[in-house]
Amino acid sequence: MNKGFSVERGLQRGRIRLQTGFLYINREDGEQYQLIEYLDEDSQVLIRNIHTQQSKIASIHQLDNVVVNEREDLSIDLSEIGDEYWNKALKKYEAIKPLLNEEQYDPTSVEAHAEKIGVSKRTLYRWIQAYNSIGSVAGLVDRKRGWSEGNSRLNKEQNELVNQVINDFYLHKQRPSIEQTIREVQRVANLKGIESPSRRTIRKRILSISEEERLRKRGQKEKAKNKFTPKPNHFPNVDFPLSVIQIDHTPVDLIIVDNKYRKPIGRPYLTLAMDIYSRMITGYYLSLDEPSVTSVAMCIARSILPKERLLLDHNVKGEWNVFGYPNKIHVDNGADFRSLDLSKSCEAHNIALEFRPVGRPEFGGHIERVIGTFMKEVHGLSGTTFSNIKQKDNYNSESEAVMTLDEFEAWLLNYIVNVYHKRTHSALGVSPVQKWRLGIFGDKDHVGCGYPQLPKDEQTLLLDFLPSKKRTIQHNGVTIDGLRYYDVALNMHINDSDEKGKSKEFLFRYDPRNIGRIWFYDPKLKRYFPIPFADQSLPDMSIWEYKQVRQFLKNKDEKLIHSQQIHDALTEMRERVERSAQLTKKARRQAQRQKVHAKSEVVIPTAIPDSNAIETVKVPTSHLLSDSEFTFGEIE
Repeated sequence: MNKGFSVERGLQRGRIRLQTGFLYINREDGEQYQLIEYLDEDSQVLIRNIHTQQSKIASIHQLDNVVVNEREDLSIDLSEIGDEYWNKALKKYEAIKPLLNEEQYDPTSVEAHAEKIGVSKRTLYRWIQAYNSIGSVAGLVDRKRGWSEGNSRLNKEQNELVNQVINDFYLHKQRPSIEQTIREVQRVANLKGIESPSRRTIRKRILSISEEERLRKRGQKEKAKNKFTPKPNHFPNVDFPLSVIQIDHTPVDLIIVDNKYRKPIGRPYLTLAMDIYSRMITGYYLSLDEPSVTSVAMCIARSILPKERLLLDHNVKGEWNVFGYPNKIHVDNGADFRSLDLSKSCEAHNIALEFRPVGRPEFGGHIERVIGTFMKEVHGLSGTTFSNIKQKDNYNSESEAVMTLDEFEAWLLNYIVNVYHKRTHSALGVSPVQKWRLGIFGDKDHVGCGYPQLPKDEQTLLLDFLPSKKRTIQHNGVTIDGLRYYDVALNMHINDSDEKGKSKEFLFRYDPRNIGRIWFYDPKLKRYFPIPFADQSLPDMSIWEYKQVRQFLKNKDEKLIHSQQIHDALTEMRERVERSAQLTKKARRQAQRQKVHAKSEVVIPTAIPDSNAIETVKVPTSHLLSDSEFTFGEIE
C-alpha cells in the first residue's frame, strides 16, 4: 500500500444536515461550534464556539457532523449490496414511507400503520430509526452481525407531551414562535414531573410539520388552499427548493469551432437540470457526444455539488449558491433515464427518480420551456443554427461560427448566474435567485426550509454514479476488453475463489473518458485504489478511441493480440486525424474530442487520506468540477 494513505475510512453516504441550534465540527480548526444563524450571502452562517463562546462567520462547506451516523457495514460499493438485500430494503422503505413526516413521532399513527401492514410497532420504529440514521434507503439494508440498534427514542410520556403542546399551542391562530413553543414544552414537562426533551428534539419535531399543515392550522387556510391546491400547468407538491428538479437534453442551436484551427466541428449537446420551485438551474453537462445515461448521472452529481470551483475554472464572476440533494428528479421516458444502474444510484442517495406521466399537464414541461429560453439567447450568437429553417433563412451558420466549446461553456455559465438567475421570471413574479432565497431563508409569511443537505463525502457520491465492470484477478493483473491493468493493490486477491470454488469476481469502476486507469474496489479494505495499464508505455485513451482502435485493426485484418498494436494503431490514427483536421469537419471534431479528454486534469486522492499525509494521482475531471466533456460508450 502507498505510504501516507489511511484505510480507516471507507465510502461514506451520510449527509450533513444544516440546522440552527445544532452542533458541528469546523474543518478549519477542529473545534465544535453551534450554528446560530443563516446569513443570506455566499452560503455563509454565523457559528459560535461552544468552549470559548466566541462567534464568527464561516462557509457552510467548512462544517461537518459532530457524530457520524454512517454504518461501517455499508462502507461498500453499491454493487456489493446484493439484489436480495437491496429489494428487501426497498420494501421496508415503502412500508415506512407514509410515516416519514411528523407522523413518525405520533405513537398512535405508528401503531395504526404497523397494524395495517402487519408488523410490530417496535419493528416499524426500528426501520424508521435505521432510515433516519443515514437519510436514505441504504440505512435499511440488513445489518451485519454485531451492530447495535443506535440511540434510544423519546419515551411515551415525552412523545405525548411534545405532540400535545405542538397541537394545542404551536398550531394555533395566535402563531407562537418556535422558541415560545420550546419554553411551553419545558413548562408543561416541569408541571407534570416529566424530564423535558432537548431543545434540539423539540425544534426538529416542529420543523418536520409540513408548510401546508402549518398554514392551515395557524389561521391561514386560504393561503394554504391557494398554495397547495393543484392547478393546471403547475407542478404538484413543489413546496420548497429541491423538492423536485427536472432534467432534459438538447442539441445546442450553435455551431462551435475547434481550438486549433478555429474551424466548425458541429453542435454540442447540453443536459440541463432545473429546480421547479425556484426555476434555478441546479446543474448542467456539456458534451460533444450524444446524450447518454452518463450525461444524466454527471449532471445529477454536478447538481448536488457546490459550484464555486466551476465558476473559478471558467473565470466567471458571479454567485451560484445552489447545491444539495434533490428529493425527486423528474424526467421523460427516454432510455437514458431508465437505466437500472442510474435508478439504483439515485435510490442509494434517497433521490426518487420519477417519469413524466402521459397526458398530465400539471406535471408540465418546465425544463423544455427554460431550454427554449436558453436557445433564444443562443440565437444571438455568431454561428447559431436557429431553431428552424425559416428563422435561419440565408444565414450560413458554419462560416459565421467563432466560439470553441470552452468559450461557449464560459458564456453559458455567465448567462446562467448573471442573467437568467437574476431576471424576473414571468411565472414567479420574482427572479429565480430571489425565489430560491425565499425558500431557503423564509420571511415573515413563509417558513424557510434551511440550507439543503450536503454529501458527507464527494468522492463516494461520484464513484456511485460511474459505470462498473466485474472481473477476476489473475497473476498478470486484471483484463477488461483486451486491456490489461496491474498494481500491487491487486496482489492479495490473485486467483481468489468464492465459497463454491469458482473464480471470484471483483468490482472495477472506470472513467469512460480515460480508461488508462480504472478504480479497484477492495472488499476487505472497503475502499478504492487506482489501477493503471500494466504496460506503462500505453498512452491514456477514451473508450471512444479504444473502440476506434479495435475497428481500425479489424479493417486491416489484424487481430488484437498485444499492447504494441494498440500503441501503434492509436499513434497512426492520431497522426491521420492531425493531417486531415484542416480538411474535414468530422476529423476536426475527433481531434477536438481527444484534446478535451487529455486537457483538463485535476488532482484527487487515490484513497481517502488522513489529515497528515496525502499522496495523489492525476485523473480526468469526470468529477464534474471543471470538465466540459465526458465521452461514454459501452464496451461490447
